[in-house]
Amino acid sequence: MIGFYNWSVVMTYIGLFSSVFGITMIFEGHEAVAFICLLVSGVCDMFDGKIARAMKNRTPDEKLFGIQIDSLCDLVCFGVFPAVIGYHYGFNHGLGLISAYMIVQGAVIRLGYFNVTEEERQRVCSEPRKKYQGLPVTTVAMFLPLLFLGRHEVPEEAFPYVFQSVMILISILFILNVNVRKFSVKTIVLMFIMAALLLLGYIKVRHGFK
Repeated sequence: MIGFYNWSVVMTYIGLFSSVFGITMIFEGHEAVAFICLLVSGVCDMFDGKIARAMKNRTPDEKLFGIQIDSLCDLVCFGVFPAVIGYHYGFNHGLGLISAYMIVQGAVIRLGYFNVTEEERQRVCSEPRKKYQGLPVTTVAMFLPLLFLGRHEVPEEAFPYVFQSVMILISILFILNVNVRKFSVKTIVLMFIMAALLLLGYIKVRHGFK
């Protein structure tokens, strides 16, 4: 088989599978399960880089493959998947279509730019990044589930507008030329655990696995 297969890309593929499964859950009407899948994809993306850096025996081709495959999967997980959620959860025309397009387009631009700069950076430096330009696409996996949890705090007729507006804002932040400090692993793990617990608690109390 073509390609490279190691633990770092396996983790990336697990995240991809979670997002594809989440997309099917949106089509089936299981919104809460879909948001859990988005969280799982975010956790996988957080750890695949750590695993890759721990593997000291990777060849240059394996490193380049890892950069490309990570971004391609991120486009599906944090670009296409949120677009499907937004399109389904908001309006199926107008603002919903605009927000769906913008979050995918923003992710494409950001990930393409990241690939170029990261490939060049790794030629001269092996240290992990301490900051990013623009908002990392993985943050979608935190913001949107928390927004879903808080939907009952917003009038039902207004929530679609709020959801679509947040997606448009995120898509702009993806490509905004500002420095964003990289979260510590402990902070990211804590945020994902809190979001997962809140989401699971909400499902158990309100809907089960509707």
